Amino acid sequence: MRLTTMTDYALRMLIYLGQHPERLCTTAEIAQAYAISEAHLTKITHQLGLGGWITTVRGKGGGMRLALAPAQIMLGELVRAIEPDFYLVECLGNGNACGLTGRCRLTGIFNDALAAFLAQLDRYNLADLLSAPKADAGDATIAVVLGLPQATAAVRRTRKPHEPA
Repeated sequence: MRLTTMTDYALRMLIYLGQHPERLCTTAEIAQAYAISEAHLTKITHQLGLGGWITTVRGKGGGMRLALAPAQIMLGELVRAIEPDFYLVECLGNGNACGLTGRCRLTGIFNDALAAFLAQLDRYNLADLLSAPKADAGDATIAVVLGLPQATAAVRRTRKPHEPA
């Protein structure tokens, strides 16, 4: 499975805004910081605003900031909202024409894998990405999932493995 560029950029935008809570940030500034398309970020800004993750201020001196505390922005929820679908294979999507439907065990396996992937993301929030790194196997895992350099992936677990969800 591969997350779309839209999700990647949305996460980068939220990380950037979380790193600069004291001021409004602009799409141009974020685009320059990450060397990504400003036009694409404008679309993402709109979607994040509609979703209630950011607030925007129009006009001269305008920009955007987080609408929620970083600890309230759950990565699993964000990924589910931004990704257009999670159809890992044809039989999981609309218009299924697979001749193995009903006789193949892969559907259940892929559904379980997807559920595990999303459950892992549900364990983290934006604050986890903004905090100091902690020596933990989960740090490397989330860094890989989000495409972040492991040395700079500032994450920590929000719940201990033995704590209830």
